[in-house]
Amino acid sequence: MWSSLIPLILGGVLEPIEIAITIMLLGTPSHLRTAGAWVAGHIGTRLLQGLIFGSILHWGARKADTSHPHHWIVSTVLLVVALLFVVTAARELLSDDDPEAPPPKWMSMLMSATPTKAFFIGAGVITVSVKAWVFTLAAISVIGGAGLPRVANIASYIAFVMLAMSANLLIIAMAALFPTQSRTLLDRILRWLQANNRPIMVVVGTVFGIWFGWKALHGLGIL
Repeated sequence: MWSSLIPLILGGVLEPIEIAITIMLLGTPSHLRTAGAWVAGHIGTRLLQGLIFGSILHWGARKADTSHPHHWIVSTVLLVVALLFVVTAARELLSDDDPEAPPPKWMSMLMSATPTKAFFIGAGVITVSVKAWVFTLAAISVIGGAGLPRVANIASYIAFVMLAMSANLLIIAMAALFPTQSRTLLDRILRWLQANNRPIMVVVGTVFGIWFGWKALHGLGIL
């Protein structure tokens, strides 16, 4: 299970745009509160998605049903994830526009938003993001296919969400614990992410696209 979840976690961690926005929000008047609300919106929405769709798809049964293995479902979902990574890499390579980037209107609202608005914008970004939905459904399928008890399924999904958001949480923790010392470092990280967003997404999309493609085709018995 974790061999499939870890690449999904890394795919969530290596999101230059989300990290850049978190750092930018730390420069607003309500820096920690606004950045924390933005990240909380992401986490809350992902947890709600897992609660609803996890219960519907896999976690509602009292006992794991071993008579109907979910391997082909998991493999199919991982194949969709692989295609999404490859398409993302191709778009970044051939176009200057990032389809997963928040609309400019949302960005301007974020930079002047109250913590409450930042929370709802963060939740909205996850709600309309195709990539976030695919990652969530993939994680639910992988965890559900492992045949664990319901409590373990929920705990595993919560761990997945928190680890996928760990880079943003670490940045906020640095800003809270070392406000002065971290500012210079975070500014350097922000400039580096803005300058290297495209190559990062091309490399991440290609590597993880191949990885998930191999796992999917292997699970379907093609390789």
